[in-house]
Amino acid sequence: MGKVVMYSSVSVDGFVADDNDQPGPLFDWLSSGDVPLDASGELKVSQTSYDYTRASWDQIGVTIVGRHVFDLTGGWGGTPPSGIDHVVVVSHRPMPEGWDPEAPFHFVDGVEAAVAKAQDLAGDRVVEVAAGDVGGQVLAAGLIDEVRMDVVPVVFGSGKRYFGSVRAQHLLEDPDVVIQGNRVLHLRYRVRR
Repeated sequence: MGKVVMYSSVSVDGFVADDNDQPGPLFDWLSSGDVPLDASGELKVSQTSYDYTRASWDQIGVTIVGRHVFDLTGGWGGTPPSGIDHVVVVSHRPMPEGWDPEAPFHFVDGVEAAVAKAQDLAGDRVVEVAAGDVGGQVLAAGLIDEVRMDVVPVVFGSGKRYFGSVRAQHLLEDPDVVIQGNRVLHLRYRVRR
């Protein structure tokens, strides 16, 4: 079974979006270089960020998101983002009316069920959990193996927190990856068990 990894770009003060669910400059690093990150050629990063990010993204088999993110993105038009095979959506509501049931999106009720479904689909590949409320719930349930952050040099002051509404203390190991790219610092921490 692959690792369960919580991931997102994040402001220095710990937010993944502003109060209006907008990422603002959090993704500017994805256009701060000259090395194409994907086949679209729209995302261009520094060579350092490419080497780290491309290798990380290539390990992901399934992404877990909450219904809020799914709705904000319009379900990515039925195609999982960044070449990922499947998306598991944590939702107390059924799939949207008219949604293609053949699309590789799986709607489940609760984070434990989401992780179980994602691990089944991912096999030995990484299960990525989007940071925010759902990510915080998966962390609180003790199901996150690793926290990955792309820290962007911006202070939001308020907004949607990286760890959602987690209230309890969770210890992480020292970072085992610290890589500086253009307008981003890539960090990776194992969760202490």
